[in-house]
Amino acid sequence: MNNAHQIKMRSWLFAPGDSEKKMGKAIASDADIALLDLEDSVVPERKEAAREMVAQAIRSTPDPARVWVRVNPLSGNWTKGDLDAVVSAGPGGVFLPKAEGGQDVETLDAMLTEREQAAGLAVGSIKVAALVTETAAAMFTTGTYDGAPRLVAMSWGAEDLSSEIGASQQRGPDGEYTHVFEMARSLCLLGAVKAGVIPLETVQPEFRDLEALETRARRVRAQGFRGMLAIHPAQVAPINAAFTPSAEEIAHARAIVDAFAANPEAGALQLDGAMIDRPHLALAQRLLAEAGE
Repeated sequence: MNNAHQIKMRSWLFAPGDSEKKMGKAIASDADIALLDLEDSVVPERKEAAREMVAQAIRSTPDPARVWVRVNPLSGNWTKGDLDAVVSAGPGGVFLPKAEGGQDVETLDAMLTEREQAAGLAVGSIKVAALVTETAAAMFTTGTYDGAPRLVAMSWGAEDLSSEIGASQQRGPDGEYTHVFEMARSLCLLGAVKAGVIPLETVQPEFRDLEALETRARRVRAQGFRGMLAIHPAQVAPINAAFTPSAEEIAHARAIVDAFAANPEAGALQLDGAMIDRPHLALAQRLLAEAGE
């Protein structure tokens, strides 16, 4: 994993940067990452105040490594001021919205390096995650993040993309995303795997339907995603549960690893009445690594 991070990244809980109460709840929650937002949830008139509130929230927490900040996009005029305010507080990472390719992460890396040096922080200590499908242009660059400095995760978004393309609906009658948004999800997943970073599922706005949330989270985990964004503290537990390997999954993975260890020259084996081959072994080893086994 490129720039592998030691902190779990199953659940990323957003909190508006101009609300001390909501930021406090996010930081105190069981979310793996508390994601303090300076972008969409903060109106322009409140951004300067929010910057100071976010910096103070980071300084006040005993574990700043799990507190990240979503800054404003590089295409606007707010990013430098965001970084000036929060980098010296030492957040665990910066979440970059509306990224349009690996070059944007390189630009952010240079901006972070300058401010880390000025603050006396280790260069590279602040990691980066990127939202990579929020504009039409971004959809064509999801495969360009290989080797992007500091990058540990990539996610996708439907709301900004739907606004840009003029789509009044994101989902069909069955509740599933329509074609262009499923394509955004797939491009994010493939781009993240290509770059060797964690693919993150986007938010579920219907925050009260926790059963549907967990069903969706389990489905996208089976598709290859390794975490999910959340907008309400109640969503954290279902997301953590969905992205945590079960005892049965761990036992099955161990059985696969043990079977190949006992037959190191075999390309395919039988296990519990089914054929398994080397790709099954790779998946089993990955699952055990994620489970800390």
